[in-house]
Amino acid sequence: MAWRGAGCRSDFTVEDAWLVARAKYKAIVGMTSTATSMLPSITEIVARYPKNRGSLIAILQDIQAAYGFLSEQAIDDLEKLIGISSSEIYGVATFYTQFRFQPPGKFTIQVCQGTACHVRGAARILQELQQVLGVNPGETTEDGQFTLEQVACLGCCALAPVVAVNGKVYASMTPTKVNAVIEEYRKQ
Repeated sequence: MAWRGAGCRSDFTVEDAWLVARAKYKAIVGMTSTATSMLPSITEIVARYPKNRGSLIAILQDIQAAYGFLSEQAIDDLEKLIGISSSEIYGVATFYTQFRFQPPGKFTIQVCQGTACHVRGAARILQELQQVLGVNPGETTEDGQFTLEQVACLGCCALAPVVAVNGKVYASMTPTKVNAVIEEYRKQ
């Protein structure tokens, strides 16, 4: 599934973003990776836009699409390149839930919280996922495998309640089905 939410301009999938984030991490800790050399630099991303406040969200979206998240280094680089303070950049980025500051897990689990899913037990499914994974919404498991997210609506109301893993929708979910779904991805 292409990663194209809220104005993102990338063909990267969530799995691609995870692989890129892992490659960046390995490069930071001293391992080499050819994947990092294929990434656009922050300077290259910024060069696509006018250097003003109006471009900030689009630039942040492109950085996150390329690297999987907004790192402290990326925000520091952005401050130098466009002349907006890092505290202002953080202020904008933290206002919008689309931005993350930690690398996403290999598998992003989205639990729909729309009305149809809510009345059919989405809260119990979310609680079960939290217990099984040991994380809260917005967090990633220590092994980097899973990121858990609550979303307003996945647009699958007739199939409610639903959970999506990297875009693959699981319909008529129940707390008892959670373990089977998680095990399917742990094997990968």
